[in-house]
Amino acid sequence: QVQLVESGGGLVQPGGSLRLSCAASGFTLDYYAIGWFRQAPGKEREGVSCISSSGGNTGYADSVKGRFTISRDNAKNTVYLQMNRLKPEDTAVYYCAAVGKFPARYCSHYGPEYDYWGQGTQVTVSS
Repeated sequence: QVQLVESGGGLVQPGGSLRLSCAASGFTLDYYAIGWFRQAPGKEREGVSCISSSGGNTGYADSVKGRFTISRDNAKNTVYLQMNRLKPEDTAVYYCAAVGKFPARYCSHYGPEYDYWGQGTQVTVSS
């Protein structure tokens, strides 16, 4: 059974940090690009970050550039999103997604291109 499971969300004060994990089961992530997306109440889902299957290319939304870092550990079949200097506007449910059809050095922030999705993890930034 193909499954993505996010973890690491929680409540953090503004300026704090969290590290989200996206663990795959039922398939190996080696040949999949991974995207992180988020959706806040009343807002559309937005792409936050992505990493190519090779790991050599990454992308970030302007709103998180310089604060968030995506990485992957294929040996652990896991992708991470390190989130620093968190702001209240980062509050959302965060989802990871995987797609296998991209070239090795490509990733995308366009959600409909992704094949597999996790159930999401809540991140709340509040004092």
